[in-house]
Amino acid sequence: MPAYSRATALVTTAKFAAKVLKGPKRASAPALLTLFLLVGCGGGDDSIDLAKNKPNSFPPAKNALDDFSDNSTGDSSNSVGLNKNQVRVTVEVPVSAAPDGEETRRNLRIVPADRITVYRTDNSLQRLNSVNAFQISEENGRTVIEFEGDRPPIGPDVIIEAAYGNTVQRAFASDSDRDIKINPFSEYLVRKALGGYSSGQFEQVMACVNSDDNENLCLNKYVWSTLSDQVQDFEIDIPSGADLGGALQLLEARADFRRYVSNMAGYALLDSASSGKISAQSADYNSVFFGVELGQSFLVSSDYEPGQWGTRSAREEVLQDDRGIAYLYPGLTLTSFDVFNIRVTSLANDIPYARATVAQTRDNQFFERQSDYWELNNQSTSPGAATLKDRTRLLAGRSLFQSVTGRNSTRIIGWTRNPYYLDAYVGGNPDEPDRVLNGYFSAGKAIELASEGRALKRIRTLENHYLSALDINLARPDGEFDLAQLDGQAYNVVTFATRLGAANQPVRVETGVGSWTVAGQAVTQALGDTLSLQRDNTGAVSTGLLDRSDSLLVSHRTATLSTGRKNIGRLNLDTDSEAEPGARPDVGVGASNPDGTSLAFNLDNNSNGDGILLAAAQHENTPRSGSYRVQGLTMGMDTDTNRLAHFMDATLTLDGDTAILETSGVEVTHTVSQERVSSPAALNPQTLNLTYTDLSGGRVLLSDGNGLVLEGFASADQGEMMLRVNDTSGSEPALGILLATALP
Repeated sequence: MPAYSRATALVTTAKFAAKVLKGPKRASAPALLTLFLLVGCGGGDDSIDLAKNKPNSFPPAKNALDDFSDNSTGDSSNSVGLNKNQVRVTVEVPVSAAPDGEETRRNLRIVPADRITVYRTDNSLQRLNSVNAFQISEENGRTVIEFEGDRPPIGPDVIIEAAYGNTVQRAFASDSDRDIKINPFSEYLVRKALGGYSSGQFEQVMACVNSDDNENLCLNKYVWSTLSDQVQDFEIDIPSGADLGGALQLLEARADFRRYVSNMAGYALLDSASSGKISAQSADYNSVFFGVELGQSFLVSSDYEPGQWGTRSAREEVLQDDRGIAYLYPGLTLTSFDVFNIRVTSLANDIPYARATVAQTRDNQFFERQSDYWELNNQSTSPGAATLKDRTRLLAGRSLFQSVTGRNSTRIIGWTRNPYYLDAYVGGNPDEPDRVLNGYFSAGKAIELASEGRALKRIRTLENHYLSALDINLARPDGEFDLAQLDGQAYNVVTFATRLGAANQPVRVETGVGSWTVAGQAVTQALGDTLSLQRDNTGAVSTGLLDRSDSLLVSHRTATLSTGRKNIGRLNLDTDSEAEPGARPDVGVGASNPDGTSLAFNLDNNSNGDGILLAAAQHENTPRSGSYRVQGLTMGMDTDTNRLAHFMDATLTLDGDTAILETSGVEVTHTVSQERVSSPAALNPQTLNLTYTDLSGGRVLLSDGNGLVLEGFASADQGEMMLRVNDTSGSEPALGILLATALP
């Protein structure tokens, strides 16, 4: 019985190529090379030769409104039938500019352009000179542009400009699938990414773009084609009354979108000398994934549009058809290869997850939907490459696949997920890392779909949700994992969990710091100082203290692979006795790295609810200096507010007995009385001076003296710190968990 994994199947370059070719956006040879290298990396009218009388043999154009599919991203592809040096252009404008235009997603309208111009520019965004290109107008209103040479431009210096009435929008001529949408998203990208560069930075980018493919390839020349494609995957609705200026203001206010564009523009400046790779041809990791979401539900009733907390926890998935049974385990695969002497690390992951939610109305009714209501779903990224910078940070822009649940039910739901910028820590031996740690933020929607023949058409939005995720990946051993690696070990432990839906306490958050002592398979858990924050069924909010000390039992969770049953480092955590093979254990499912020094578990039980437990072997090697990138989340509540804050691009700098925390990130706020959930907004940046205390054994404590306390542990190699957050500095208490991972 084979193990099935859309991610871990990518263990060789050949398999990676096969995966790409089977995807929804088929690629020509040059485009396929681009996909190998990056997924998330990245004039006047009289100067254009028009060929409008050229025969039109292209297939009907697709519209993402009625082209929803899983294993694809949100941007429907219109590249079928193109030659390798052609692109197809679709112009999308706000509703106010074309009320009668063809409806498409994001509340935009597809229109035939009055005028399309192709020209060369620089960071000034001025029209410098023309670009020779043929235009072919199609009957469906789209335009095909054919460039001289064997491929379209790949840099940001060639612009396609489309005018429709008084609305003039631009896009880069580079796009990984050669299906170019010219709309407010592409216009924002041109203005903020290219227009945000200095002249020196632009020259640096173009030096990379113009590098020779055979002699001196600069990997990041391909950033732009991927970035152009990925901004079209964002599901952000443009208000009906907004003109182009209003649409751009809305996108600027969306902190998650703005940060993504800014981070990717910075990524394009990374030179190829910084790129490294793992030495193994491929490395497989067990994933422990936990996410907290806050959003708005339109599913409860016609009378309410409540805010909604949710959790996502990694699960294994059993797949069965007439060919037999297969098993999908949450996992990540890194694959290394060389292209033109450039070191490339490709990655792909697939995380089946269970979901639980509780919605709160303005009059404090609570509607719970546990994991038996929501079908098991998947959080998976499109496969592609990333840059391993300074052998410690894995960088890329990541597109997430859509998914569909309830295909055979009365309600088919399509799940969309926005791209995110990957900045993960790669720990252990740089050549064969034993862990990949990441935290990220991604917005999305649940959309009701209607089946029309083989097509799925978008009907209405059922949810807007905003997710803060922790993605912990621990390497699988080369052979069988030996449980004796844990015997005799003492561990530091941090926990974070959320229990949703209890009758008297519909929402409870808890976070603990303590220790594990392992003897054989017996685990003594000391978590007497577990903090809680809860909302009761009247809407009142309170804090408390729990004792989660317990006696537990750790055991193998044997995996079924194509080579047979094998212990690959996946673990069960029980109370009194081992779970039956394949059954869910009492406490949670997790994993260990090969030498047993790092552990992670998805908590899933009646006491904790859904959450995550992180553990590392105790030691006496606490860091005293250095800079760390901070990722993670906090959940805050008061009588009229629920708040999810996600930390990204935040830094923690240690200097002896002091530290400086520079906060940065996004937050989503639910105002209970108004049933209003905000779009992601920027966290108020702060520079906090902290005292830093070594508690021995690897334990650390940081405090600002005004109600913010970070407590947890550091790994023995000082590469990461796992910290719980207790913030009582304001009227809205908050609890959370942070990953602080070393910066070069």
